[in-house]
Amino acid sequence: MQTIWLGGAEWLAVLRIGLGLWWLESWRHKDKKAWFARGTGIAWAADVADRHRWGVVRRGFDAVVRPYPKTMAYLVVYAELALGLGLVLGFLTPVALVGGAVLNLLYLALMIHDWAEQGQNGMMALISLVGLFALCGQSWSLDAALGLFR
Repeated sequence: MQTIWLGGAEWLAVLRIGLGLWWLESWRHKDKKAWFARGTGIAWAADVADRHRWGVVRRGFDAVVRPYPKTMAYLVVYAELALGLGLVLGFLTPVALVGGAVLNLLYLALMIHDWAEQGQNGMMALISLVGLFALCGQSWSLDAALGLFR
C-alpha cells in the first residue's frame, strides 16, 4: 500500500481517532441534566418510535427501551463516552468498533426518515466496519502497546 506522509496503519489510526472524537462530541453536546433528570432524550426517541412506519422498530423500542427510560438514558450517554474514549485511546478497539457500529445502526433504524441522521450514522457505521476489518488498532493505540488483538 502506498500512502503519502504516514503509513497505512497510521492513516487508519487517524480514521479511528477521528471516529472516536465524533463519538466524544456526541457525548459532549448532550444536555446530561435533561437526559438524566427529565428524560428528554428517551422521550424524544419514544416519540420517533411511536410514529415509525416499521412495526419492528416500534415493538423493539416498546420491549427494550420504554420499560427502562432512566437506565437507557445512562446507557446511551455513557456508551457514547466509552466508545469515544476507546477509539481515541485505541483501547479494546475491536469491541469499541463493533459497539459503535451496532449503536449507529440502531440510531439509523430509529431515525431512518431523517436524512441528516442517516448520513451521520451511515458514515460512522461504515468507518467502524472499515476500521474493524482493517485492524485500525495496530498503530497509536493502547491495544498495540499492550499487545492486544495481534
